[in-house]
Amino acid sequence: MRSWALLQSALAALTVISAILPEATASSDELLSAHRPQSGLSAELASDDECSSSSGAPPPAGCALSAVQLRGEIRAGSPKVAAAEQRPGTFMNPILRGSYADPSIIRVGGDYYMVSSSFEYFPGIPIHHSKDLVNWELVGYALHRPEQVQGEVNLMDVQQDGGIQAATIRYNNGKFYIVTTSVYQPPGSENGKCINFIVEADDVRGPWSMPHVLADADGIDSSLFFDDNGSVWYVGAHSPEHPEYPGQGEIYLREVDLGSWTLKGETSILFHGACGGLWVEGPHIYKHDGRYYLMVAEGGTGFHHAVMAAVSDDIRGPYYSNPRNPILTARHLSYDNWVTRVGHADLVELPDGRWYAVALGVRGDVNRSSNMGRESFLVPMTWEREPDEYNPQYLWPVVAPTTAGVERVNPLPFADLAFRYKAGFRDEFQEADLELEWNFRRLPTQGTFSLTALSGFLRLFAKPDVMSDSERSRCSLLGVRQEESDFTYRARMLFEPNSSGVEAGVMLWQKDDIYLQYTVSRSTGSWVLSLLFTDRKTPLQTLASANLAGYKGEIIFEVNCSRAGYSFGYSLGESEESIGLLEEAPSDMLVYMGYTGAYLGIYSSSGGQQPQLGDYADFDWVERISSPRL
Repeated sequence: MRSWALLQSALAALTVISAILPEATASSDELLSAHRPQSGLSAELASDDECSSSSGAPPPAGCALSAVQLRGEIRAGSPKVAAAEQRPGTFMNPILRGSYADPSIIRVGGDYYMVSSSFEYFPGIPIHHSKDLVNWELVGYALHRPEQVQGEVNLMDVQQDGGIQAATIRYNNGKFYIVTTSVYQPPGSENGKCINFIVEADDVRGPWSMPHVLADADGIDSSLFFDDNGSVWYVGAHSPEHPEYPGQGEIYLREVDLGSWTLKGETSILFHGACGGLWVEGPHIYKHDGRYYLMVAEGGTGFHHAVMAAVSDDIRGPYYSNPRNPILTARHLSYDNWVTRVGHADLVELPDGRWYAVALGVRGDVNRSSNMGRESFLVPMTWEREPDEYNPQYLWPVVAPTTAGVERVNPLPFADLAFRYKAGFRDEFQEADLELEWNFRRLPTQGTFSLTALSGFLRLFAKPDVMSDSERSRCSLLGVRQEESDFTYRARMLFEPNSSGVEAGVMLWQKDDIYLQYTVSRSTGSWVLSLLFTDRKTPLQTLASANLAGYKGEIIFEVNCSRAGYSFGYSLGESEESIGLLEEAPSDMLVYMGYTGAYLGIYSSSGGQQPQLGDYADFDWVERISSPRL
């Protein structure tokens, strides 16, 4: 067995989302989340040299453990994996690891809430909570019931990279509001449409309302602003009526009536960008120093991504562009910087008057990118007035005032509260509900899985569907986000289908047409373990396969990833120590391809044929162990 001493771990018992039982589509009540307290264990890091040993003796305190040692430590609750800071008084970016793009943040009293884009995934619009801006807990989703996403807001057959984009969360008079865009292109059509809508809730954990569609709101990246005079404003991004060049963007404003969920009054054009005006989007309005501040993203979500600011004495404009734009970016840094593509920010004021920004970025772990894609980062900011030689001496937001960019390690916002790196996720399916981390690609179909068919197991029913972009697949697949470039992902499966050709196992994917499939199948009386791969340049092909002569219906899959690449291992039966190696592969096979990041999941399919009774896989447990690449 290979030693994987690079990997640190902690068991993070997250809150849960209700299971979808094998019936037409899960009911509203079944999908309402039940919330249980979160606990977390995490490990302190030590260097590889300090921890390397060939004597077989236990590693020094703070060292990474092998996969077998680590699992034992987690189960025993050893202090070696107690919560620990990476460095005293600091936290480590990103604050939301994995595919959490387009962050929007609010503070309500001493609580902070952040939402993210979720695209074609269900449940949609993840909501995180924090008390200190650096330790975040997933507490629910704004789109958590099937009926919310089966109408104009459609997550049933949505195209990949469509769906829910750039949500904004706001709070006013005891109620939470989330406004966002659903991007949908009907199958076979070249024309898509953008549906802008609002959901509301008294409790951020839900239940959330049905989508209130704003019929007159065109474009994307919607936001809300509640003025102190009681008026409510909708701000969005669209193309000008007569664009002067491809990608030209425009920010517009209209008043919104939250009683009738309609826009009213005239449209005001606020801004066309500050540095070329390419893809001006992601607008937010704030009121500070008696003036209105408009913050936007510009440059597209590639290496030129940036954040711009403008100010006005009137919410309808005109807006004066900050002469020092952009206020946050990585476009001026090396393409090899640890993080690039920084942009799409939102601001939050702390109770003591300090301010912070959250923004998206892409880590540069692999080929100037990463598998995780766009993640959420925290950056300090302040307000500075223009010097005396300027007129009219506006106050401007200054983001990252001493570093001019997003830093990996930063001082804690609250020095008396510690940062804890949560490295571990494990679901043993002992509860009545799935952990909240689990997501489906699109709204799952009837009979996808059950948590009651076999106590302590998740039963994943084989369906004819397979992963496919052209079919907008709703196959039997669910997964959790890949959080780090270095990880171990494992699952124990019981699998003895009645039909030949049925397959089940684990899957790592970036898109419908970019994935690694690691499954067991029954073929002409024998059992075959196969590793398959496809991307947009490579048709689905077998990278490795083996006949499992000793297969007796049980297997443990183990996938490890590090700078050296992937390794795909397995063990037959219940043993977690005798992991054999099937294949190794480069670590850049699932690098970010826009919009969403990589997932690690479990999968079952009957390969196009109608499944028979008994064609399913039972999963005993699934775990992901992540390790930061420093």
